Amino acid sequence: MALGVAGVRIGTWTSADGMSGCTVVLPPEGTLGAIAVRGAAPGTREAAALGAMGKLTVCHGVVLSGGSAYGLATADGVVRWLEARGTGYPVMDAVVPIVGGAIVLDESVRHPASRPTAEAGFAACDAASEHDPAEGAVGVGAGCTVAKVAGMEHAWRSGQGVAIQRAAGVTVGVVVANNAVGEVMDEDGTWVARARVPDDAPRYPTSGEPRPGPGAPGGGAGGPTGNTVIGCIVTDARLSKRDAVRVADLAHGGVARAIRPAHTEADGDAMFCLATGRVEASVDLVAHLAVEAVAEAVRRGPRAAIGRGALPGLADA
Repeated sequence: MALGVAGVRIGTWTSADGMSGCTVVLPPEGTLGAIAVRGAAPGTREAAALGAMGKLTVCHGVVLSGGSAYGLATADGVVRWLEARGTGYPVMDAVVPIVGGAIVLDESVRHPASRPTAEAGFAACDAASEHDPAEGAVGVGAGCTVAKVAGMEHAWRSGQGVAIQRAAGVTVGVVVANNAVGEVMDEDGTWVARARVPDDAPRYPTSGEPRPGPGAPGGGAGGPTGNTVIGCIVTDARLSKRDAVRVADLAHGGVARAIRPAHTEADGDAMFCLATGRVEASVDLVAHLAVEAVAEAVRRGPRAAIGRGALPGLADA
């Protein structure tokens, strides 16, 4: 079961040059969806409809993509894929699939041929299965970097991470793309991925704005969604729309546990929550498990990433 929840499928698409990609989460019919945004520079689709003030409760898919604003086009492919299968919100004699989307900025902004497109979103749906996706620099994680607080030239490659938490008969699984400006800290307070400079070297935010490295697009605060943690939480719990929004919002606590600093002006952090509604559970339990899972997934992304170009990865041999 993908992310430990029955009926959930996940698919990825990665550009041939490994520069960018997208990851699609397809929940079972009748799944409730919500979103919470804490980053100051987000790039999202259906955030108003799936947010706390939105009327809609159902969500038919979530796509996480690289490519900055260009990557939002992946959701069009997911919509087409779902429509072809009769999946969507009934409108007159047609269906309208509700697909949430969120993006990170990567190098594909400078390389149009590598950007995730509607066709990439469609291909990710075709590839979807009930198995957990690969971690690291694959799918939405392909172009991710982390620990940019001392400049992009001192950063690490990052990627997507997956984590599952269970308690009292409830399962919460997450897939997260870690493209944060901040450094990554482990649960015991040791560093997972820290900028490759001396410990006493100046770091953002005390040193001023993050500094992009030579030829590194979006390094530091350069442009909207330059640095972002985005993810999708899936649970088998039965939640109301209000509770699902609360789970998505509190799950950002997992980002704050693992990233220093978190939720900066240069980050576009956004979390979706999909609830399949099969198990009775308190919102506090689901939120607690979501926080734990998000923190773990945030750390797993860079741990599984291999180097590319000038930047190393923690998984390099």
